[in-house]
Amino acid sequence: MTTPDPHPHQPPGDDAEQLTATQELAGLLESSHAMGSEAAGSTEEVTLEGESQDSPLNWGVIIPALVVVLAAVAWGIGLPDSFSSFAGNALAFVVGNLGWAFVLFGTVFVFFAGAIAVSKFGQIRLGRQDEAPEFRTVSWIAMMFAAGMGIGLMFYGTTEPLTFYRNGVPAHQPQEVGTAMASTLFHWTLHPWAIYAIVGLAIAYSTFRVGRRQLLSSAFVPLIGEKRANGWLGRLIDILSIIATVFGTACSLGLGALQIGAGLTAAGIIEEPSQWTVLGIVSVLTLAFILSALSGVGKGIQYLSNGNMVLAVILAIFVFVVGPTVSILNMIPTSLGAYFSSFFEMASRTAVSADGTAGEWLSGWTIFYWAWWISWSPFVGMFLARISRGRTIREFILGVMLVPAGVSTVWFSIFGGTAIYKEQNGESIWGEGVAEEQLFSLLQSLPGGQIVSIVAMILLGTFFITSADSASTVMGSLSQRGQLDANKWVAAAWGLATAAIGLTLLISGGDDALNNLQNVTIVAATPFLFVIIGLMFAIVKDLRNDIIYVDYREQQKFAARLARERRIHAETQRRTELARRKRERQPRAPRRS
Repeated sequence: MTTPDPHPHQPPGDDAEQLTATQELAGLLESSHAMGSEAAGSTEEVTLEGESQDSPLNWGVIIPALVVVLAAVAWGIGLPDSFSSFAGNALAFVVGNLGWAFVLFGTVFVFFAGAIAVSKFGQIRLGRQDEAPEFRTVSWIAMMFAAGMGIGLMFYGTTEPLTFYRNGVPAHQPQEVGTAMASTLFHWTLHPWAIYAIVGLAIAYSTFRVGRRQLLSSAFVPLIGEKRANGWLGRLIDILSIIATVFGTACSLGLGALQIGAGLTAAGIIEEPSQWTVLGIVSVLTLAFILSALSGVGKGIQYLSNGNMVLAVILAIFVFVVGPTVSILNMIPTSLGAYFSSFFEMASRTAVSADGTAGEWLSGWTIFYWAWWISWSPFVGMFLARISRGRTIREFILGVMLVPAGVSTVWFSIFGGTAIYKEQNGESIWGEGVAEEQLFSLLQSLPGGQIVSIVAMILLGTFFITSADSASTVMGSLSQRGQLDANKWVAAAWGLATAAIGLTLLISGGDDALNNLQNVTIVAATPFLFVIIGLMFAIVKDLRNDIIYVDYREQQKFAARLARERRIHAETQRRTELARRKRERQPRAPRRS
C-alpha cells in the first residue's frame, strides 16, 4: 500500500481556465458515466505511520524528559523546603508576568474551537470519509470524561461552590449563590474542554486523516515543516508534552490520594492519614493501574471508564434523591443563567480587577485551573484523538465540549448545591475548611452516607487508575515516535515516574501539600501554553488544504462562475427579446402599387 497525497488537489490547467463554466459543466455531463464508474471503483486510503509495531524508543525525547522528572524527585525528597520555596517563587513570577496570557488565551481557545466546529471544516472526518467510529458513543463519552477530569470533580465538586459562596469572589460579596455557581462552571465547563478539543483535533486530524505519526510535533508540520518537526524543534515539543503530562497528572493523583485519606478518616478506618498512609494508597493504586495499562486501551481503560460512569451516576443520584432535590433542581437554571450573564466579566478578570486585589485569588483558582487543563492537554488531547477515530470534526468538538460541560453543570449543582443549601440552613459541612474532607462530610450528613462514602472512595480509586492509565499510554506513545499501540512496559514505566512525582509533591509540601501541587502544576504548564497557541495556526493551515475543504472552495468558485454566466445569458436573452418586440411594434412601410 502506498501513502497517498494527503491533499490530492490539482488546480485546473490552462485549457480548463479557457473554458467557460457552462462548457465545463457540459463536458462533465458528457463524461459523467465514465467518471462515475471510475469513482465507484476507487476508495480513499490513508496509511498510518503510527501503526508500525517496531518503532524504536526515541531517546532524544525520553532522556531529557526523564532527567527533569528524576531531578524534581531528588530535589523534592532531598530538600523539600527548598523545592517548595522554589515552586512558590516561580509561581509568583508566572502569575505576575504571564497571568494575563492564561486569562486571555483561555477564552480565545473557546471561541476558536467553536468557530472550527460550525465552519465548513466541521464536515471533515477524522479518518477516511467512509470510516465508522471505533467506539460506541456511550463508551466514547465515558472514556473522555473519566480521563479528562474525574478526580477533579470528586475533589472540587463540593468544596469549590461552597468556598465561593462563603468567601465570595473578586468584586462580589459572600452569600451570592449565582456568582458562586457561575465561577465554578466557568472553571469546569467550556474552557477546559476547548483546550482538550484543540489538542485532540490537531493530533486526530494529523494522525488519522493525513497519516502522520501520533505526535504533537507531527501536528506542527504545516506550520514548521517536516524537517523541523522531525528535528530539534519537534523533539522539544514532544519533551514539553511529556513534562507537562507528568506534572499535570501527578497533581491529579496527589489530589486523589489526599481525598482517599480523608475518606478513610471519615469512615473511621484511620484517625488521621499520615505520609505513610498516603504512600500506601498511592502504591496500591499504582499497582492497579499498571495491571490496567498492561491490558491495553480497548480493554482496561474502556471497562474501567464505563465502571467509573456507573459509580459516578449512582453517587450523584443518591445525593440528588436523599438531599434537597427541589433546591438542586432550582440550582441548575440559576447556575446556567448566572454563568452566561457574567461570562465576559469572569473571562476578563485579571490581577488588576477588584481594585488590584484579584491576583492572589486568580493564582489559586482561575490561573491554576487553566494551567492544570493545559498540563493535562497533551495526554487528554492525544487520548481523545486515540478514541475518536472515524468521527467528524463537528461531532468531535461539540461532543468533547458540550457533553462533559453539561455533566459538570449537573454534578456541581448536585454536590455544590447541596453544600450551599446546608450552609444556608445552619447545617454547614465546612468544618475546618479542609477541601479534601468536605465531600465526605457532605455524604456523612445524609442518611446512608456511611455506605456511600465507601462507594466514593472506590470511585476515587478507579478515577486514579484511569487517569494514570491514560497518561502513561500517551507518554509511551510519545516515547516511541508516535506508535499508536505503544509498548505496555514503557507506558507502565512512565506511570511509575508520574506516581513518584505525585508523592514528591505531597511530601515536599508537608502540611500545605495542596498549594504545592497547584504551584508546581502552573509552573510546569507555562511553556506548553505557547505550544497550544501555535497549534491553532497549524490546525487552520492543515484544514485549509484538506481535499473536502478544497473541493468546497472549488465548488463555490465554479458556482459563482456559473451564476455569472447564467446571469449574462439571461440578460442577453432579455435584450434579444426586447429588440424583437421593438421590431414587431415598428409600423411597416406601405407597399407601392
